[in-house]
Amino acid sequence: MPSTRMAMRDDVSVEDDAASGRRTPLLEVDDVRVAYPQRGFRRPDMEILHGVDLTVRPGETMGLVGESGSGKTTLGRAILGLTPVASGAVRFGGVDITRMPCRTRVARDIGVQAVFQDPYRSLNPSLRVGDLLAEPLRAKGMSKSDAFGRIGSLLSQVGLPPDTASRLPQAFSGGQRQRIAIARALAVRPGLIICDEPVSGLDLATQATVLDLLVHLQDTLGVAYLFITHDLSVVRYISHRVSVMRGGELVESGDCRTVTENPRHPYTQRLLAASPVPDPDRQQRRRALFESLPAS
Repeated sequence: MPSTRMAMRDDVSVEDDAASGRRTPLLEVDDVRVAYPQRGFRRPDMEILHGVDLTVRPGETMGLVGESGSGKTTLGRAILGLTPVASGAVRFGGVDITRMPCRTRVARDIGVQAVFQDPYRSLNPSLRVGDLLAEPLRAKGMSKSDAFGRIGSLLSQVGLPPDTASRLPQAFSGGQRQRIAIARALAVRPGLIICDEPVSGLDLATQATVLDLLVHLQDTLGVAYLFITHDLSVVRYISHRVSVMRGGELVESGDCRTVTENPRHPYTQRLLAASPVPDPDRQQRRRALFESLPAS
């Protein structure tokens, strides 16, 4: 990823940190625990999240990074109301949405949307793109004509031509489908988008264009992101702040530059050392550093 963009995002984070800290967080996750039932008679529930605390400020990107099975996707699903919360609270804009039913969320216009990992399964293959984009608008009570009137501007925002609306999702590449998914998330003008590994299934060149699109949309619309990924280079590219998750709990949080360049926790140090770099000499030094670190 180009280093200029990483530096710009870090600079924004540092310069705006004091002012951002004075603002009420857009999203507050307070001591959230999630547990799933286990098979077997009287077996206790298995706790997946162990008292997670996290905030996202208006207009910023909070990167949530961790290996597979760390619980980061479970946290995203808990925020979206797709996974029940055993204890703790999730507040959005000061409103407790922890156990708010999906229909109530829609009726009250809770401004949280999602872009999921797989662009091939997140879009209904039987619906044309125009219908996919109109669907969330119609759910909010917008008339059919007004909903379809918004589709052109949504497609333009994500860099797709107007005739995209008349085609089925299978006519598009993975990167184009992810742009459609982003447009769908933007349709109801959310304050926060949960991005769950949105570029992990794309090639590197397409990853960069989608990340640049997300940055541009944030700069122009002021939308905030909770960006879930296992890739430190991606999180460094797009995030203002970063939280590192391991085994269902956050082990380190801070501004992007500090966490991704000078991490304190041994687990984050191992993630950084294991992250590949394009320079062979640096990669060799990083490999040696990784092998010298104690198992965390």
